[in-house]
Amino acid sequence: MMTESNQKIQQVLENIERVIIGKDDVVNLSLTALLARGHVLLEDVPGVGKTMLVRTLSKSLGCEFNRIQFTPDLLPSDVTGVSIYHPQKQTFEYRKGPIVGDIILADEINRTSPKTQSALLEAMEESKVTVDGETVTIDQPFLVMATQNPVEYEGTYPLPEAQLDRFMIKLKMGYPTEDEELMMLGVTKSTHPIETLASVMNRDDVKMMQKEVDTVHIEESVQQYIVKLVRKTREDKRVRLGVSPRGAISLMRAAKAYAYIKGRDYVLPDDVIYLANFVLSHRLMLGHEAKYQSVQPEAIIQSAIESIDVPTRKGL
Repeated sequence: MMTESNQKIQQVLENIERVIIGKDDVVNLSLTALLARGHVLLEDVPGVGKTMLVRTLSKSLGCEFNRIQFTPDLLPSDVTGVSIYHPQKQTFEYRKGPIVGDIILADEINRTSPKTQSALLEAMEESKVTVDGETVTIDQPFLVMATQNPVEYEGTYPLPEAQLDRFMIKLKMGYPTEDEELMMLGVTKSTHPIETLASVMNRDDVKMMQKEVDTVHIEESVQQYIVKLVRKTREDKRVRLGVSPRGAISLMRAAKAYAYIKGRDYVLPDDVIYLANFVLSHRLMLGHEAKYQSVQPEAIIQSAIESIDVPTRKGL
């Protein structure tokens, strides 16, 4: 199934691995979100390669890369674009903002005002922007990878849980191992590998793959498993607000894209189990007691997984 497409995906993964060392899961999940038409929230400390990941992904895929550096004084129009009046033509002309692109790095999203955050999140959800009554559609491929720093809270505006729900996947890069860090020094001691990186795909290839992901089969038993999983989070007494229906849809779409990346035209329950933490954990609102006891959302998801029977291959 999809042999040519799978070969291209492997080429992309190998290309990215020349720059991003030892982060196979993060790379796979970022590509999963793109093919599933979702978005990614990267939360980690500075200097672990978040920006480099987004640049490398866009360059490997031959997609337009835009970066938005979020600051406290950034305005919504700085994200969405503005209408400029032309005296000669006596008309207004839309000048697109950086959100209108293929792969967008929304850097330090928690450093800007809630109003500007909302402008970004609306564009993510609707795949379009409206400026002075003019609506502009953002074509696929369209992937927003937003970063936030969990350490420095002073002068920041943390994303509310309702807005976190707009992101399909939440990831953490983490520090490299000692061997990986040594390897990084080796590949960057003269020229950074991203400078010589070549594209192995183009926008049309990505759009074709997104359509192929839509055709990936998911059995009814696996769909039922997803529904049981998200409903279980709503029943947990430690949770104030469980996973929304949007979360269930995101998990299904992500599972189809992940199966596709792995060269299959069908979803396995293992795909759902693997993706559950990345897709669901940031959508939970914990109760006050759970927060006091330092309960982690991942523990809630794991508890739900352990309490539900996994569909067997016979059921597939």
